[in-house]
Amino acid sequence: QVQLVESGGGSVQSGGSLKLSCGASGSTSRICMGWFRQVPGKEREDVARIFTGDGSAYYADSVKGRFTISQDNSKNPLSLQMNNLKPEDTAMYYCAAARLWTSECKTPLSLWNWGQGTQVTVSS
Repeated sequence: QVQLVESGGGSVQSGGSLKLSCGASGSTSRICMGWFRQVPGKEREDVARIFTGDGSAYYADSVKGRFTISQDNSKNPLSLQMNNLKPEDTAMYYCAAARLWTSECKTPLSLWNWGQGTQVTVSS
């Protein structure tokens, strides 16, 4: 059982950068973790996923080349570096840990544990 707490959200102008961090309790070795985002009226969207066993990372097309997911230390096991932010990146961002491993960490949305979220707002 992994408990997650996100931090690092805030407001930034278009083209700026922001780094999100995820604190965790419980083992995060050799599991799938990821970042998801959601805006009012829309479904939660996959942003990036990572298998902590070897660092293999997978990105949504909308953020590929701009965002980087990575592992840090045991207390802060996951981060998301966001560069060249755009207004459409505005959302609540959630750190997540999958309860089931699947190929390329494509675990169904219902089988992830979530943090409470951190808000990212990008202005024009």
